[in-house]
Amino acid sequence: MTILTVALYVILLDQGSKECIRRAFDLYESVPLIPGFFSLTYVRNTGAAWGLFSSQNQLLALLAAVMLVVLVIYHRKIMPPGMIHRIALGLLCGGIVGNLFDRLRLDYVTDFLDFHVGQWHWPAFNIADSAICIGVGIYLLSSLFSSKTPAA
Repeated sequence: MTILTVALYVILLDQGSKECIRRAFDLYESVPLIPGFFSLTYVRNTGAAWGLFSSQNQLLALLAAVMLVVLVIYHRKIMPPGMIHRIALGLLCGGIVGNLFDRLRLDYVTDFLDFHVGQWHWPAFNIADSAICIGVGIYLLSSLFSSKTPAA
């Protein structure tokens, strides 16, 4: 149940925030919240992270759908049992579904979280992207620090 609950929260937060941005902002409009560091900036992404595979929306949607199916079917083989891994899986699934909804409905992903320091500028991202990265991070860290049992 934890996996589904976390995934649903991520999807609702992601889709709600994206809808607010699309309604309140014009494309490429930017509002600094912390000047010189963080802005809300409405952009559309037809590619993956950092604009990779730009204009490959259908391919990326298919890849996301396949990854979601693989995670759902094989999660017991991929992830060891435990609450932390269920939370990580919920974050991953919720993030994948959040961006997949955009790709299927809009033919692009809505991004709006925009961080920058001086000349350095991180590509805009969204709640779903954050959930995916946090889920992967939790999984990797917990896997590194979990006790390994020797094979019998």
